[in-house]
Amino acid sequence: MRLLKKMPYLFLLAITFIACGEKTKKGTEATAATAKEEVATLDIEKPQLTFGFIKLTDMAPLAIAKEKGFFEDEGLFVSVEAQSNWKNVLDRVIDGQLDGSHMLAGQPIAAGAGFGRQAKLVTPFSMDLNGNGITVSNDVWSKMKPNVPKDSDGKPVHPIKADALKPVITEYKNAGKPFKMGMVFPVSTHNYEIRYWLAAAGINPGMYTADNVQGQIDAEVLLSVTPPPQMPATLESGTIYGYCVGEPWNQQAVFKGIGVPVTTNYDIWKNNPEKVFVMTEKFVKDYPNTATAVTKALIRAGKWLDVPENRAEAVKILSMPQYVGAPVEVLANSMTGTFEFEKGDKRAMPDFNVFYKYNATYPFYSDGTWFLTQMRRWGQIPEAKPAEWYANTIKDIYRPDIWEKAAKLLVAEGHIPASDIPATDGYKAPTKDFIDGNMYDAKDPIGYINSFAIGNKD
Repeated sequence: MRLLKKMPYLFLLAITFIACGEKTKKGTEATAATAKEEVATLDIEKPQLTFGFIKLTDMAPLAIAKEKGFFEDEGLFVSVEAQSNWKNVLDRVIDGQLDGSHMLAGQPIAAGAGFGRQAKLVTPFSMDLNGNGITVSNDVWSKMKPNVPKDSDGKPVHPIKADALKPVITEYKNAGKPFKMGMVFPVSTHNYEIRYWLAAAGINPGMYTADNVQGQIDAEVLLSVTPPPQMPATLESGTIYGYCVGEPWNQQAVFKGIGVPVTTNYDIWKNNPEKVFVMTEKFVKDYPNTATAVTKALIRAGKWLDVPENRAEAVKILSMPQYVGAPVEVLANSMTGTFEFEKGDKRAMPDFNVFYKYNATYPFYSDGTWFLTQMRRWGQIPEAKPAEWYANTIKDIYRPDIWEKAAKLLVAEGHIPASDIPATDGYKAPTKDFIDGNMYDAKDPIGYINSFAIGNKD
């Protein structure tokens, strides 16, 4: 009898569940339909594209977007071509031979700020965080090592500061030998990082002037340009005694037994921006949907790369000759959460290569502003500028609006969670995450420039 009395209630409950299920199903279908509708509005203006890159681990988002079909999902048919050097990359993007490229973060900024070749370039996507190291020759390391503090096991204590290198530089100077080191380009992160590392120890890395574009005025260390893949061979030949470069060319020195990485840029500036993806302002204006679609594919690639289980596959892809072309074991040293310093001294570095977490793909104004402050500090920007100039200049180059449009579409499609879109005005909070503990506030660029003992003062 109780069951019979409950029957109407159970019947109503069943009807309610069915109705709710139908409502949920219809709601899900409506959301999916909306996402498809939004994607459908991305009428791709230029589906055939050619992108450039330099043979470095941090070109990975391009390789993954192509190999995992993320470009094709957006209706894009992309060729990815290795370039010989960073100048060639810049020139070919500006001249329209490349539709876009993996590029040094400083390149579009310098082009917009008036240093070197000038052009209107934009970046809607930051390719990675960290990923660089400073390596010295075996001879230099043998002279540095006694100056480095050791732990209870006798291993060098990291981070290793340039204070340990200072006596070696003096020794070379007394012997009449200028101390020479390599970096990859005058406006590269590597140039500013090695300068920062040296200057933090009171070593003058040299100033740029209109008459000295080598940046060697008053230099205690002579810095010169060497393309990344040529760094190990140049070190081995004795042309330079150390260098700052991205992976896999620090680990290659260890693998070949010709040098020792002494620090990484994670220790120089924790979670610093590294490479960016760059297109011309004209390309973005002429093909706005294509630019958004490219950014969508690259964001997905970054997310895929930061899934730890995917790193081994990523290493195999990058080892292919059309991409980085380095041995799997060399690439894996840094890409799988470790980094080898002195031969056999392999340490856990889970954040050596970051492609997605910590909002790595978002083009923060504050990241770009840092490069402008270093250009001014070392004389590449020859005259003092007001604080507003820094803000206005970077907002023409870094384009979070394109990134946000792409990310919102990815949220609607279910590829990324809404929580992955940062709530920001484009500026990160002030930070002391530098090897010298100096405070960086992107909203006070003049104060930051003036805080250093070595460099220009405004």
